[in-house]
Amino acid sequence: MEESFQEQLNALKKELEGNHGIKVQVIVKDLSLPESPKEIYDEIKKAGIKIEILINNAGFGGVGKFHELDYERQMSMINLNVTSLTAMTRLFLPDFIQRNSVKILNTSSTASLMPGPLQAVYFATKAYVSSFSNALTEELSQTKVTVTNLMPGATETKFGAISGMDKTEMFKKTASARSVAEAGYNAMLKGKINVISGLTPLQKIMTSAIPFMPKKLLLKTVKKMQQTN
Repeated sequence: MEESFQEQLNALKKELEGNHGIKVQVIVKDLSLPESPKEIYDEIKKAGIKIEILINNAGFGGVGKFHELDYERQMSMINLNVTSLTAMTRLFLPDFIQRNSVKILNTSSTASLMPGPLQAVYFATKAYVSSFSNALTEELSQTKVTVTNLMPGATETKFGAISGMDKTEMFKKTASARSVAEAGYNAMLKGKINVISGLTPLQKIMTSAIPFMPKKLLLKTVKKMQQTN
């Protein structure tokens, strides 16, 4: 039987504490549920933990025509990718501003740069994350609180298999999770606004050409890249 999330996190806690001499607190919540961000915030406040870095990284996708995909799963995707990320940021941000410190890293995607036929909701939620993160950067410009927007390309994680993207042209070549995480973390430490990571040279050229492509051509190209083999 596959380990539960609780067991996996407890194993990681033990590893981190043993290797680095730190204390790790595990909180297991389903962030697709609207009440979870507040429950996490309340537990952290009750424990007296001061957050120095907030990383909003949870998210999932799914391939297929919007009207044919499972209704509940699409709504859960919006709750996880958009609502929970927004709630976590809003709950903690007043504390961060009061202390005039802390760095926030929000994981968006290069998907945020274009519409995504066959992943309409996922691409749209990531567009929200990028727009939201960039807007906060300007709102917080007179403080020492920074918001960095990480936009990875196809990355070697369980996301591909769970979403079905591992069977598409887009996921034929993936970046390592470590390289993407390090790029995001280092950009966050420097207070950068946006960072794109995990793209091949050809993908970088294609990404830079997005603003200049006719919309119909862009939509057909993205759709083709997301068709499952």
